[in-house]
Amino acid sequence: MNGGLYTSLAFILERTLCLIGRIILDFSALGPLIVAAYLIGSISFAVIVSKIYGLPDPRTFGSKNPGATNMLRGGNKQAALITLIGDTAKGMLAVWIALQVVPVGPGQDTALALVTLAAFLGHIFPLFFGFQGGKGVATAAGLLLMLCWPVGLASLCAWVGVFWFTRVSSMGALAATLTGPVVGYVLLGMSSLWMSMVVMAILLLWRHRTNIQKLMTGEEAAFKPRPK
Repeated sequence: MNGGLYTSLAFILERTLCLIGRIILDFSALGPLIVAAYLIGSISFAVIVSKIYGLPDPRTFGSKNPGATNMLRGGNKQAALITLIGDTAKGMLAVWIALQVVPVGPGQDTALALVTLAAFLGHIFPLFFGFQGGKGVATAAGLLLMLCWPVGLASLCAWVGVFWFTRVSSMGALAATLTGPVVGYVLLGMSSLWMSMVVMAILLLWRHRTNIQKLMTGEEAAFKPRPK
């Protein structure tokens, strides 16, 4: 009787120690991954592309936002396109690396959520550029496409649809921002991935607070109407 009890306790202790060891190993591996994601997010393509093309720093004109929309307002469509692709791709890259490193299992979603937020924070507070980053729309799109492509696609469709009819970039961005968590909840429920989408949405709304004020007062700038 006692022998069976001792065997059971020894088994439970062994499994517990293995679990603790696994958690420690996972955390030690996750820390560098989060740092790497933040550093990837800190690459500001708007600033880099502007220097390559000999353009003014996007943080000094227009909305002073180092993003594709402000680059387009600067008049160089090619530079704006490269910025858009770069900001989207770095979000996708951060999650892709995490998917290669983090093993499939109960903790994978949490790890991916942390990596996602690290990359996003890197974009809006970039280490390499004085913590003066963009608003995060393109990077968020890249992150969502890799986390759950239907959510990313739905957000992109919301942005394109609203912008197509309004010609106001910020309205498209706000529509995409609100679409992500809603579709994410339908597909993922109250998971770690969904929570990361909610946090990103809150940060996006905060980064667009000036745009929201201008929209409410009718002062927000719009692009030229589509040619008929």
